Amino acid sequence: MIKKSFELKNFNQNFNILLFYGKNEGAKKEEIFKIISSNKSKTVTNYDEKQILENSENFYQNIFSGSLFDNEKIIIINRATDKLLHFIDEIVKKNVTDIILILNSEILEKKSKLRSLFEKEKKLVCVAFYPDNPETLSRITQKFLREIKVTVSQSNINLLINRCNGDRGILRNELKKIKYFASGNRKITTENILKLTNLIENFSISELIDYCLVKNKKKTINILNENNFSDEDCILIIRVFLNKLKRILKLAQEYENNNNLDKTLSTAKPPIFWKDKDITKVQIKKWKPNQINSLIFELSEIELQIKRSYVNSINIISNFILEKATSEVSNNF
Repeated sequence: MIKKSFELKNFNQNFNILLFYGKNEGAKKEEIFKIISSNKSKTVTNYDEKQILENSENFYQNIFSGSLFDNEKIIIINRATDKLLHFIDEIVKKNVTDIILILNSEILEKKSKLRSLFEKEKKLVCVAFYPDNPETLSRITQKFLREIKVTVSQSNINLLINRCNGDRGILRNELKKIKYFASGNRKITTENILKLTNLIENFSISELIDYCLVKNKKKTINILNENNFSDEDCILIIRVFLNKLKRILKLAQEYENNNNLDKTLSTAKPPIFWKDKDITKVQIKKWKPNQINSLIFELSEIELQIKRSYVNSINIISNFILEKATSEVSNNF
């Protein structure tokens, strides 16, 4: 059944299998944390979908091997896709009730069989987590600032929010930086925010990825050097990179079908901004669909690695970007 995220406040233990999907990782993490916090006696196990597909026996054993002496379990599956459909079917059929199973997915289209199962099955709960709107992020920011007794102008709050791609998780990471800096500083300026958050607007990341994909080594290196990205910024960089790749993949597939680049760009949905068309043309010509799929797979693996440990993560993603930017001579961009 379909539920709204705010309805989870009255979480009913009778509904023990849940699907959380959408771009808003911060909101999903908050809800998962609330469920864990209200079930402190339960042991928590995290899986990635790939682990289950590679070793289903271990997963089934964890699901079905409860005993009177075991603590009840919370099992979280990250990056869940339609590949898990038959696993969930089997769990539902066997009416497993002594666990809480949470599937954490990214974007699931309407045609997704996994999403459809959770939406239609009355025993299951399906919750979409869309990007937070600016008003919600502003309320979160103002509440946080009141608690730490720090003054930030509304224009600077807006500046901070614009950097967070509608994800409260990213926002909270940036607010933590302000909290640490604010000891003894009760007023935060625009200059402070620019310095603390490291990101000179999200377009810097977008430009970084654009120049990487047209293999412009010089400009890629310049952006990496100028922005002083930190380990905390890596997930945002990966998210922007993946979104860009998925867009280019769709265009490259269309171009393969019609062999007309101008038509591909002019009919693209959503429309391509006029000033991005030239660089997008180069990207489509540089990368074939199978190569883009390989990039998406590599980046997803890096994201999983970084989520396990943020140690040295900025070097990992920077090296990946530089490797892709320097594999051949750059164009004149």
